[in-house]
Order: sequence, then structure tokens, then C-alpha cells
Amino acid sequence: MKKIKTLLILVVVAFVMAVDGCRRTSEMLPGKGGGDTMPPSEGQQSSVDTTMPPVVSPESSVDTTMPPVAPPTRGDMVLIPAGEFQMGSIDADADDDEKPVHTVYVDAFYMDVHEVTYAEYKAFIDENSQWQKGNIQAKFHGGQYLNDWNGNTYPIGKANYPVVYVSWYAAMEYAAWANKRLPTEAEWEYAARGRLKGKKYPWGNTISPQNANYYPHVGEATEVGRYAPNDYGLYDMAGNVWEWCLDEWRFDFYADSPDRNPLSGAPTIKWIQDNFQSVKSARVLRGGSWNSQADGVRVASREFYTPMLTSSIFGFRCVRAVTP
Repeated sequence: MKKIKTLLILVVVAFVMAVDGCRRTSEMLPGKGGGDTMPPSEGQQSSVDTTMPPVVSPESSVDTTMPPVAPPTRGDMVLIPAGEFQMGSIDADADDDEKPVHTVYVDAFYMDVHEVTYAEYKAFIDENSQWQKGNIQAKFHGGQYLNDWNGNTYPIGKANYPVVYVSWYAAMEYAAWANKRLPTEAEWEYAARGRLKGKKYPWGNTISPQNANYYPHVGEATEVGRYAPNDYGLYDMAGNVWEWCLDEWRFDFYADSPDRNPLSGAPTIKWIQDNFQSVKSARVLRGGSWNSQADGVRVASREFYTPMLTSSIFGFRCVRAVTP
């Protein structure tokens, strides 16, 4: 099924490249498809509901055997306690790359409570001119880097929205500048589950427009923190924008994944941090976006793309180790 969906997606991408000047070609993913649909072209009126629903609290069926979440600390980061969880899914929407479900242990870490915003990214490029829109090396992006910026100025009114059109390379460099890093895929899913066991979403097994920004309810990214957080205090772990992870994507990684702090594509996290500019293999994306259907914003859903890709549906958040 994955191959059929991939072929269909690639056909659609080729058509859009011809019709839409390549602006939206990066909106579609070559893996499962993540439930993503083609957003309207610039100037085309969207038919989605742009009325923002009220925020509601998530379901409360948490795993009470795990330690309670610590209060926010280190600025806008929260402590995710060490522990183990069941990674992957066998529910009706699960694809083969989410199997088998397996037990994984992760060490404690801090995670950004929200996706990196335009204002935060602006501070980074102001201090690192080589990563500004007109200066970034071609090998670090696919031609659409900071596509919605006017030079070094982000869109008006978007200071607290998730920054998009950022490649994996640029996200890695930002994280290093902030004395952080991108999360591993296991860290991301563990944090997204928010102490819930075996649920499809960060709040439970059902989804509605009151829970998250997903297709077809808003039609664009929303300000970070618009929807209720999960039990760890993390916002937008489902929908809004896809989030880059450290790992190389492997379809069958779960079949032989280490059971403690797994990492795909490198011997250590430090190796990726030290050598990221030479990385060429596809990287994992998690969480789904405003352009994803309900199955694409599940906590177990996996996607991937080349680290050069930039898109209006790709962003990121960072983590930091508890002990340096």
C-alpha cells in the first residue's frame, strides 16, 4: 500500500511542479503520505473552515505509574523524565513502518514547549549571517529557504508562529546555536505521548478541530500554543507543522531498533551533531501539519524527506540533555 500511495503522491507532485511553479512541490511527502493533501496555490481561495474553535483540555487517561512531569524549567523547556514506552502502532491507521510495536527506554531530557517561532529564528540569523536567506549555501536547502520572508524580515504578525521553510541543515545549525539539538525519533514520540499508553494522539484516541490544527479545518499554521498541551505541557505535538528529527529514516528500523535510546543512521548523537553538514540521507519528520488528515497527526506516524527540503508545512523544535 505504501508503494501505491508513494507513486500517486509523486505523480501529483510532478503535475503541481508544472502548474504552480514549484512553489508547493515540497508540500507532499514521498513516504506514507502522512494524510497530507495539496494546499491551495497562492492566490487561490481556500475552502477550509478558518473559524478557530475553542480550546479544550485533553483526555486524562494518563499512565499513573510513570513519574509526574516536572514544572517548566530552563526558559520555555520542560523536563521529560526518563522512562520506557511502547513505540510504534498496530491500530487500523498504522502503516508498516510503524511496526512492530516495541519497548524503548529513553533518558531524561528537556524539550521546547512549542515549535521554534519566526521571532526565535530571526534572532539566530541576525547573529549568523551565513544562514540568512540571501547567504545560505545552496547545498543546505532546495531553493525555497525562508520562502515567505522579505530578506531578513519574517511575515508581519507571525512572530509567535512556527517558522517554516527551514531545512534539516538549518534546523540543526539553529539548535547548535541555541545550545540544544533536534530530538531523536524515539524522544519525540515518547514526549508526544505525554504519559498516555497506547493512544493514537497526545490526548487520547479521538480527534476533533478543538484538539489540533489539521486538515481541513484552518488551512494554515496557527500561533504556537493555540491548542491545549499534552500532559507534559508540550504544545502542537499533533498538527500545525511537521517537525524535523535527528534520525535517518529507515523503513524497517523498528525491526532491529535498540531498546535503549535508539538512534538511526549514526553511532551516536554527537556524531550527527559534528558531521551534520555532510549528511545526505533522508531524515525523519514527526507530528503532522495543518495540511495533514487525522491519520497523519497520530503520535506514531512517521514521515521522511531529504535534509535539503524546505516547505510551508515543515518546522522543528529542540531538546537538550539533562546532563551535558
